[in-house]
Amino acid sequence: MAHTLDPLPSDNANDDICCCYVNSTSQIQVARITNVHNWYFERVVFPGQRLIFEAPSYGYLEIHTGMMASSILSDKIPCQQLTVIGGCEPIDLSILATAPQLEYAN
Repeated sequence: MAHTLDPLPSDNANDDICCCYVNSTSQIQVARITNVHNWYFERVVFPGQRLIFEAPSYGYLEIHTGMMASSILSDKIPCQQLTVIGGCEPIDLSILATAPQLEYAN
């Protein structure tokens, strides 16, 4: 998976796993990994949104939920529990251009 913003530290490349977290609440959440030295990972996750990311297997995903000026650490999940089977292989987006268009009934 291409990392353009915050590449993982190269010292643990063999220990990286593909993870998926789903915000199943009705509130905006902030997902953050803080226990990986020399790496910063923080993303906003909207209600119903799926967040797919690579992280070291020893990482912990912190979920912060709250309102405008405050947030509460509502969960701390080991990344190993969020592992995606099959890994984070890059997706060739050019196949979408040739895919048949779907029509939706009103």
